[in-house]
Amino acid sequence: MAVLEKSKLVGRVTALLSSPDRETGLEKAHVNRMDMVFDGIVGDCHAGRGYQSDSRMLAQYKRGTPVANTRQVSILSVEQLREVAGLLGIPELKPEWVGANLVTSGIPDLTFLPPSTRMMFSSGATLIIDGENAPCRYVGDVIEKHHPDQGMAFPKLARNKRGLVAWVEREGRIAVGDEIVLHMPPQRIYAHA
Repeated sequence: MAVLEKSKLVGRVTALLSSPDRETGLEKAHVNRMDMVFDGIVGDCHAGRGYQSDSRMLAQYKRGTPVANTRQVSILSVEQLREVAGLLGIPELKPEWVGANLVTSGIPDLTFLPPSTRMMFSSGATLIIDGENAPCRYVGDVIEKHHPDQGMAFPKLARNKRGLVAWVEREGRIAVGDEIVLHMPPQRIYAHA
């Protein structure tokens, strides 16, 4: 296990969202609680231990290569949703438009949490942060439906603000209002890249 230290930061779950069918689009529906198992969120279209690599992994693998699913859960923050809405010039950026599963509050600059950070919930359920969820044009398409001529700037304006993707380390139920405690790896810079 990585060397982890409990952070003084404590966040809160402000929204949970899920969608059983990827074919219906990016948008997700609000739920009050969700069960997380090793395959991901029960009933969500991004659940599964593996998937076929896509355009996000072309630098590492040929498209369609079977890989582990480290993108089981998409995490956003209320604070960064507000910030991106302001940059887009719209009154609100709803988490369901962005395909979020989990929305937090109280964790500043959520998108910059380092990989391997653990998000531990009141129930003991735990997520491991894989990394930043890069903004994509599909979210822009959804925003366009609600705010014409505003969504296409999303990929550029949401850079470093789109949140994170994670996978389930410990199973459990999470609910709106639950506390989130962070356990983080040491902050170091690798200077040899």
